[in-house]
Amino acid sequence: MPQAYYNREAGIERLATETGAGQWGSALAFATSHFEMDCTVYMVRASYEQKPYRKMMMQVWGADCHSSPSTLTASGRAMLEKDPDTTGSLGIAISEAVEDAATHANTNYALGSVLNHVCLHQSVIGLEAREQLASVDDYPDVVIACVGGGSNFAGTAFPFAGDKLTGKHPDVDIIGVEPAACPTLTKGLYAYDYGDEAGLTPMLMMYTLGHDFVPPAIHAGGLRYHGDSPIVSKLVKDGVARAVSLYQNEVFEAAQTFARTEGIIPAPEAAHAIRTAIDVALECRKTGEAKTILFNNSGHGHFDLASYEAYYAGNLPDYDYPEELIRDALSRLPKVA
Repeated sequence: MPQAYYNREAGIERLATETGAGQWGSALAFATSHFEMDCTVYMVRASYEQKPYRKMMMQVWGADCHSSPSTLTASGRAMLEKDPDTTGSLGIAISEAVEDAATHANTNYALGSVLNHVCLHQSVIGLEAREQLASVDDYPDVVIACVGGGSNFAGTAFPFAGDKLTGKHPDVDIIGVEPAACPTLTKGLYAYDYGDEAGLTPMLMMYTLGHDFVPPAIHAGGLRYHGDSPIVSKLVKDGVARAVSLYQNEVFEAAQTFARTEGIIPAPEAAHAIRTAIDVALECRKTGEAKTILFNNSGHGHFDLASYEAYYAGNLPDYDYPEELIRDALSRLPKVA
């Protein structure tokens, strides 16, 4: 809503963006509808095919949603020529959306993660959680959220990271959880890299797997980004937060447990945080420690039921992205003195 509002106030008539699993695309489609703006969304092909109802939701709110890579942009066509069967990536979708905005005078690009203003908007999550806990004289020992580009994790963790940095609560354990198939924080390189596949964006200092990295088509589509927020990356680099990676099947097992105990079917992305919260709680049971565990359940799984069906059918492979492919992608990082 803030991005749509400020763009409209600046006279912009249309926003172009990318989306992975579709949550951000849905959010921006609703916001632009509210402010009577047009919206074009480039949705990563793997999720476009896995989650058709997300596309339909965007269409309900008036947005145009295209499978990425598409034939609508030069960067999309180049990727299709290189690999017609590509499952797509957020880096490719960002290239398409940035190119779209750059070639239309009435259009701006809107990003749903990574950049500082997005993390700032999302921090209302952690601020409200901190106030709610304070109302019952409590404070978390552990803060957990899933990480794709970083906005969901930032929104949850930044207020608590601030408390840790200022010494108010120096021992709070802040954990970002990512998929083993796209292990940016746990196996990436801390370096300058482009935010998109085609190199149209400014370079960012972040943990990255390489801007042309194309991860496997896991069902947690919102966590398939090659890089991370510069601020999130800096916090991990400095040890203020730490990162863990998980496989698909253990994540869906935790999602099922949560659904059967809480009555809420979580999105695969959010289930990464749930898995880690369960693991921390089980460790406390072993050690006899009492800890307050805060995690962000950031999305419902109503549009991810095909993913659950694949889990029950035993058709969810546990990807462990090969080290040699990561090294290959990292070898093509931009050269910075």
